[in-house]
Amino acid sequence: MECKGACVMPKVLCCAIDYYRKIFHNDPSVGSFAPGRVNLIGEHTDYNDGFVLPVALPLGTVMIGSKNHSNCVHIVSKSENIGSQVDVKFDLPESGKLEKGEPKWANYVKGVISYFRGEVKEGFNAVIVSSVPVGGGLSSSAALEVATYVFLEALTGQINNDLKDKAFRCQKAEHDYANMPCGIMDQFISVMGEKGSALLLDCRSLEVTMIPLQSESDVILITNSNVKHELSASEYPVRRKQCEQAAELLGVKSLRDVDFEKLESNKSLLPLIVYKRARHVVTEIFRTTEAAQALRINDFASFGKLMIESHNSLRDDYEVSCSELDQLVSIATAVDGVYGSRMTGGGFGGCTVTLLKQSAVDLAIKNIKNKYDGKPLFYITAPSSGAKNLTPLLEEELINKLLD
Repeated sequence: MECKGACVMPKVLCCAIDYYRKIFHNDPSVGSFAPGRVNLIGEHTDYNDGFVLPVALPLGTVMIGSKNHSNCVHIVSKSENIGSQVDVKFDLPESGKLEKGEPKWANYVKGVISYFRGEVKEGFNAVIVSSVPVGGGLSSSAALEVATYVFLEALTGQINNDLKDKAFRCQKAEHDYANMPCGIMDQFISVMGEKGSALLLDCRSLEVTMIPLQSESDVILITNSNVKHELSASEYPVRRKQCEQAAELLGVKSLRDVDFEKLESNKSLLPLIVYKRARHVVTEIFRTTEAAQALRINDFASFGKLMIESHNSLRDDYEVSCSELDQLVSIATAVDGVYGSRMTGGGFGGCTVTLLKQSAVDLAIKNIKNKYDGKPLFYITAPSSGAKNLTPLLEEELINKLLD
């Protein structure tokens, strides 16, 4: 599968509209879209107050629907690999928050409803369709959360113009309803992404800097390994606790406050595995600031080297890579015209991200298809826009505006 960006969202919207009409026998009145993301560099640094450098993707989640004049919420998901149960119904409580339950994917929606800045007093029917691969490290969960939030804004007319607050409310939904202690990167880029730019986020100050990435001769290639090892969910909290332990032993608030010299001079204070985790974070924070500077001056060669260093650190010190991701990176970086490649996302499967010349794309894909032991999927992409209200575009004759 090769997906070239601009065509993706309109197709997902058309699919959602068709599906909604078949299930609910009327037309949706409101809709939303929120993108997935790929993190170019800065992995496992967001919950350590570090820097991250993601871009929003044309891959994303669409949610469309209408009020149903009852207290019941009825949601149907047509997304792939979301689980065996795709239909869920629940009543809105008279007071308090919704309770978690099954299916698990619906807890993300329930969490956003519970933390929505406003009131959701009336039930609704909705269809959710996503092009973000679940478990691929491209932030399918944040896309679902943000799409739900923007959908509720359109449904209720209660707009939250504080984009940071909106992102934090979606993050809290994931913390409390999915039991995943994620950082803030995924929600920030899904809410704030801009076409043609990467987003440099300081996860301590929450300062956002847009860095142009619009080279016509260079592209981003995402390769989905199509593997997901079960360790991904269980090991994420472990890594976070190890980082917190390192910060405590070093006497700092977070690993953002540690430079490499301080880490090395205090190495004896840390258990070896905790030291290795800290070494990744400390060096990754430095790499990310260096990569941002390289991107500002279009120094893709230096950027690519930092990507490779990042992958090696994630593999050796943070130990969140796997043989499939390592193989994909090795094959890609052997191709002339590839600047750099690395795993992206939480790890233990999912995707790699590769920065390369446009002229090298076909050969890179060919080599990966021929040499990779698995069955890869490819997405050729560029930085895209953040979440948006699709309500004005729901009329069939207006859908072509999405192609602009």
